[in-house]
Amino acid sequence: MNRRRRLLLGAAVAAPLAAVVAAKPRARAGAHDAYFRALQSALAEAGLMRPTLVIDRARLQHNLARLQANRPRNFAYRIVAKSLPSLPLIETVRRATGTDRLMVFHQPFLNLVGERMPDARVLLGKPMPAGAVARFFAHHRNPAFDPLARIEWLVDTPVRIAEYAELARARAAEGLGPMRLNFEIDVGLHRGGLRDGRAVAEALRAVQAEPSLRFSGLMGYEAHASKMPGLLGGPRGALDRAMQAYAEALGAVRETLGDTFDASALTLNAGGSSTYAMYDGSEPCNELAMGSGLVMPTDFDVPSLADHQPASYIATPVLKALDRTEIAGIESLTGLFRAWDPNTARAFFLYGGYWLADPVSPPGLQRNAIWGHSTNQDLYNGSVDVELAVGDHVFLRPHQSEFVFLQFGDIAVYDDGRIVETWPVFTQGA
Repeated sequence: MNRRRRLLLGAAVAAPLAAVVAAKPRARAGAHDAYFRALQSALAEAGLMRPTLVIDRARLQHNLARLQANRPRNFAYRIVAKSLPSLPLIETVRRATGTDRLMVFHQPFLNLVGERMPDARVLLGKPMPAGAVARFFAHHRNPAFDPLARIEWLVDTPVRIAEYAELARARAAEGLGPMRLNFEIDVGLHRGGLRDGRAVAEALRAVQAEPSLRFSGLMGYEAHASKMPGLLGGPRGALDRAMQAYAEALGAVRETLGDTFDASALTLNAGGSSTYAMYDGSEPCNELAMGSGLVMPTDFDVPSLADHQPASYIATPVLKALDRTEIAGIESLTGLFRAWDPNTARAFFLYGGYWLADPVSPPGLQRNAIWGHSTNQDLYNGSVDVELAVGDHVFLRPHQSEFVFLQFGDIAVYDDGRIVETWPVFTQGA
């Protein structure tokens, strides 16, 4: 075999071997840092040896300060209640921001807000089925919360407007006032809503023709903007296009209302956690909604929120710490798995699990891909150098807050090395 052929053969063998070596996982190791050691001690001192949702009050206050600094001063702020589903948490945000505006997405939560927070001004964040609206009124009991003055119902189609008109006429027959409707407009997310100025004008004329309805404003959600790749114009280009669509819709409102048009009397909502800091105050809206960016689940680790801090964690104790990871039926492969991936050496079974969340402390933990998920005792693996024992806590960051926060009972509020109080979360209720 000549030298050239030997070199070619060697290269042919070396390339896949190099790829295998490069793909082989390296052992990871670690222990809780000072922050998580202190948080673990605080949970143990409070007797919280169960899955617990924790909010760091100092980090929450930091994020509130960033919201206040980043938000254009000529725009009002609306709290997204689904992302902060706890009345004491919302009250904390209200005190820090001075707002009474909430965005609510669920009929039982709307009833709860009406019962417990009657001074709130509510914009629905999604169109409710007519049956859900009727159920709200059937279960509404607090006379201090006036739905006429306090609620703007979101509508997205002529059919929805007609359904709400039927409900409103029935209420009018009982001597009750008209329902206020806010129009959902499509500004680029393409999740429904009125798509252009013509559709907005037609919907507005339908509302004007019904004495039991009132038009209250527009809502244009543009969550897609922060995720737009540079090849398609990037976040700035996407937001500019969204605001052009918003301006067209508002222009149709102005033309249809004529001399009665008053933008300051309308709720012109836009924004979201991932986009609020991109606004400079020149846009056609007059208020911005934001919620998740105050507690920072991982879905909101985006450049526009780089100055915000993670403020919420799932903490859960380790129930079992085993020196070997064995999978039923393939026990004989234990050594092979460990030789390939040293991070599968040890097995840690947690109290609960299968949350929409990622482990963050101690570093080096990973889910077992073969075992699967368990909501009872989830399995995480780690190398021999991961410092974790029975009774220690594992900390995870939730992917989102709106659903995950509701899975643990009361929120534990962490501040200055202690659990200082607990906050009940929303209940599904009636």
